[in-house]
Amino acid sequence: MFKKICLTALSAVSVFAMHSAEVNINNSDLELSAKLDMGQFNDSVEPNTIFLGAKYLNADERHSDVISIDDYQEINFLMQKNVNSDFRLGLGVKLNHTEEFISIPLGLEAVYKLSVTSSVPFYIGASIYAAPETLSFDKADSFLEYRFTLEAEAIENGFITLGYRHMDTNYKIRDVEHNDSLYFGLKFLF
Repeated sequence: MFKKICLTALSAVSVFAMHSAEVNINNSDLELSAKLDMGQFNDSVEPNTIFLGAKYLNADERHSDVISIDDYQEINFLMQKNVNSDFRLGLGVKLNHTEEFISIPLGLEAVYKLSVTSSVPFYIGASIYAAPETLSFDKADSFLEYRFTLEAEAIENGFITLGYRHMDTNYKIRDVEHNDSLYFGLKFLF
């Protein structure tokens, strides 16, 4: 059922103009994500404030504490606002899934534009998402994810990303460090 929901969300992304697309890689992991800016489709929603997205992570056991790791999928919702011209803050919720693991983590995201005198704008970002036992289903006990990113806008609406990601998919019988790795990637805004 969850796979059908993810596929439906990804097909919806391909029907409309994709508003952001990101690919992050390292020596053994591949992460793909896409987000739609809902303000572009609804006049009553201000642009760059509400996002609906999907993410897929094909993680390798080299960045995990288990021998065989399942693929991670999520559908996410984010509301954000510009606190000032250099700082953006958001609140989000996800529905995520691996084999025998489902949770609904709640989270906080922040992005700050660095005041570097340069022709290339730099941004630092951080996010944290957590789901306690009450928001964890199937064989899940809890979920924790946090990230730190440094982005450089190399071309207009084209970013080079360097980041760190840590994800725990804790089960009732065992805690699992699903992924703990550095990555680099590209992000495009449309």
